[in-house]
Amino acid sequence: MKKLLLAASACALMAGAAAAEDVKIGILIGFTGPIESLTSHMANAAETAMAEVNASGKAKNTYASVRGDSTCTDAAAATAAAERMVTAEGVKGIIGGDCSGVTRAVLTNVAMPNGIVMVSPSATSPALTADPDNGLFFRTAPSDAREGEVMADILTEKGIKSIALTYSNSDYGKGLAESIAAAFIAKGGTVTINAAHDDGKADYSAEVAALAAAGGDLLVVAGYLDQGGKGIIQASLDTGAFSTFGLPGGMVGDSLPVAIGPALDGSYGQVAQSDSPGAAVLQEMGKTNEPAFDATSPYTPESYDAAALLMLAMEASGSTDPAVYKEKILEIANGPADGSGTKVLPGELGKALELIAAGTAIDYDGASGVTLIGPGESAGRYKQFEVKGGVYETVQFR
Repeated sequence: MKKLLLAASACALMAGAAAAEDVKIGILIGFTGPIESLTSHMANAAETAMAEVNASGKAKNTYASVRGDSTCTDAAAATAAAERMVTAEGVKGIIGGDCSGVTRAVLTNVAMPNGIVMVSPSATSPALTADPDNGLFFRTAPSDAREGEVMADILTEKGIKSIALTYSNSDYGKGLAESIAAAFIAKGGTVTINAAHDDGKADYSAEVAALAAAGGDLLVVAGYLDQGGKGIIQASLDTGAFSTFGLPGGMVGDSLPVAIGPALDGSYGQVAQSDSPGAAVLQEMGKTNEPAFDATSPYTPESYDAAALLMLAMEASGSTDPAVYKEKILEIANGPADGSGTKVLPGELGKALELIAAGTAIDYDGASGVTLIGPGESAGRYKQFEVKGGVYETVQFR
């Protein structure tokens, strides 16, 4: 009898597997370019969510990733990578893009014409809030409109009266710089200069000379940690123009203090990150995962959550058609308005699938405390930090 039961179970599993659809999900982030030191953690976290769903045995589908390099800054390369994902690989959704300019290009040129849902873990330009998207675009990281307010609060609390401001000559940098400047001025601060810098240059002495001439209590660098932002900081230190720096999210990652050394100590800023219960859970998962990933690395929790939202929406809608499952994303992320949805954290995706199958409402909190507002963007939390001993030490969450 035991053998008969085992055989019947095996047949049932085989039948379920045969009925399942093999679903490909794109991961379109900058595996090369100015944030490449972050993206392996982001991709590994997203793929961990896929593996978790597959291993649960509770999903109607099986999920696999297709990686594509957005380069972070080259819109043509990102668009070509996205087109290959859609036309050659047949992805049903895209995690990405990562940087705001390439994300806007892919949304306009690939996602909308092909009806593909995008969930970005890290594109933060305020312009994306107003961009047309046909209801296809979501993000698990908050807009830079909010980060500008947070940074202005921190600068004011530290007694900073004036700042020089430089930003990456990109959609991300421009939008963030505008937000920081507007919020700081509204609090009575002075912005002595608000100047763009190009990424990928070997020499930033001219840019730093202009920043130094304008002066300020602090230099805020709204750039990328592996390219222009790093170059601006190094040139400022080499010339003695500035010794302390305000660091928004694009400047946060282990590679920067390694590159700059002890001179970065004392600089401070903020990065989108949650202190939710799920954040701690994912940090432990990352340590034991194969391959391991650092869930405290910027936009890594948001990447796990982006993958989870896509898969849970497909499962809840019973469809991998983006036109159908996109309608479930806000419902999965926020739960019922009366707060009755069962909270779901990392490591609980199998439980979420069981609840969905039973017709029970869920509220996916995930690793970043997901709550989507407005046109599908994250309300978000920020970690305030100071660099000490080459480490971004947490001061508080806001």
